[in-house]
Amino acid sequence: MSANNTNHIAIIGGSGLYKMDGFSLEEEIMFDTPFGKPSDAIMSGTIAGRKVYFLPRHGRGHTILPHEINHRANIWALKSLGVSFIICVTAVGSLQEQYAPRDIVLFDQFYDRTSRRNEHTFFGDGIAAHIPFADPISEDLRSILSDAAKDEGCTVHDRGTYVNMDGPAFSTRAESNANRQLGFDIIGMTNVAEAKLAREAEISLATLSMITDYDCWKEEEEPVSLQTVIGHLMYNSEQAQKVIQRAIPNIPADATWPEHSCLAQSIVTQPDNWPAPTIDKIRPILQKYLPDQE
Repeated sequence: MSANNTNHIAIIGGSGLYKMDGFSLEEEIMFDTPFGKPSDAIMSGTIAGRKVYFLPRHGRGHTILPHEINHRANIWALKSLGVSFIICVTAVGSLQEQYAPRDIVLFDQFYDRTSRRNEHTFFGDGIAAHIPFADPISEDLRSILSDAAKDEGCTVHDRGTYVNMDGPAFSTRAESNANRQLGFDIIGMTNVAEAKLAREAEISLATLSMITDYDCWKEEEEPVSLQTVIGHLMYNSEQAQKVIQRAIPNIPADATWPEHSCLAQSIVTQPDNWPAPTIDKIRPILQKYLPDQE
């Protein structure tokens, strides 16, 4: 499969994921998008005969805080490379007793507590769009990841709600208990923006949420600390690599799932009124809906 084709797979996660067995690194691709630079160079290669791109969301060496991530640049770059499927790997805190550190949650819902939502869309500047987001995770891709994780022998929890806070500080006890009372299952700092932008870019996205701690609501446990998180992160990274290797051969070569055409009924502004500078800015997102003269 050549780099000019589409329907490739991307992995967004920790900086060590691209070192997994079975990944043949071909090149590192640098981007400068209309929204700025992505988190890092994008690693291009193959797994099981499929073109796969890796992007460390915090940069190699973990130099970018959650609120500093340029999500629009990340997704714009992946879309321009022909990506149709994104597997995210995220570290999360557990808000429920039954979700223990080193478990995996294949959640299907978000609750957005972020404060920079204007940066979680490609649209504006003369082109209005409102994507359907009632079911924010690709059910088809989520199911593939769930099966792969179970086959690998991981402890997997199907479905649940991820509440997205800003960070970079961890929760207070009051915040953690409030999130529990609202029925949320896990908490993180990055994934909702990735999911919203991927949906606008007509990319299927699902997430391996790897539990590192019990947040701070569980008073018999030590409050979440960086040292606790890092220990579990190393184990979780190894598990994520194994799950991804199992999942990739089961991802279809064709992009025919509902999210792959979600813009067809989502753009409000008529094409005749699309400003040329905005078209140029988000051309990879709009490409198949551009008027013939474009």
